Amino acid sequence: MEDPFAFPVGFHAVVVGGAGGIGSAIARQFHARGTKVTATGHDRAALDGSPLSNLPALELDVLDVTSDDAVETFAARFGRVDALVNCAGILARDEEYRIETFQRVLDVNLTGTFRTSMAFRPHLAASGGSIVNIASMNAFSALPRLPAYCASKGGVVMLTKALALAWAEEGIRVNAVAPGYIETAINSEGRKDIAHRDRIAARTALKRWGQPDEVAGAVIFLTMPAARYATGTVYAIDGGFLAG
Repeated sequence: MEDPFAFPVGFHAVVVGGAGGIGSAIARQFHARGTKVTATGHDRAALDGSPLSNLPALELDVLDVTSDDAVETFAARFGRVDALVNCAGILARDEEYRIETFQRVLDVNLTGTFRTSMAFRPHLAASGGSIVNIASMNAFSALPRLPAYCASKGGVVMLTKALALAWAEEGIRVNAVAPGYIETAINSEGRKDIAHRDRIAARTALKRWGQPDEVAGAVIFLTMPAARYATGTVYAIDGGFLAG
């Protein structure tokens, strides 16, 4: 009997935004399970500084998710793709009240997710594959300094549900993971304020911040045969923050 928690031979995962903290954890977990992995970063410096740069047989590529041509050209290079993980994302605290910054955040986080999903749709239909989008706890619990980020992640949640309904007949599953407070480079400066860090930890049920690998585990599961009846769902990986 086939192991529903094992990937089939030749499984290929594309992790867009894989050079980042959560993205690299996802790519590493795919790689550790023997799958083929292609991960992207927004520029060469991001890739060179990524912890993935030393992993054998893992392909790293630059990809601008705000460019239609770049995304289409990138997707056209591949034959088989079984999983697409959309992890590219930015934020700009306080600056998001400027319209150009607001639009930029939406273009990367929300429209970028749509661009890559559309570009890889034929590959995933052919393989019976799946998409996992990285949303955020802030799709449900807003922060006043991040209006564009919160709006974009709320959009990712509803895009996930819409694509799940639209593409189910093609055999494509679409799910999302919504991380809470995870220790990554994007919040490292804020965590230097010990009172701030501890206040957030106390607000969670588990009384601590999460780690990127703890988000990655949920993503990996959602792409496995064991999760073949899951689509249109959003899994909060937030240590119980939203539960109370």
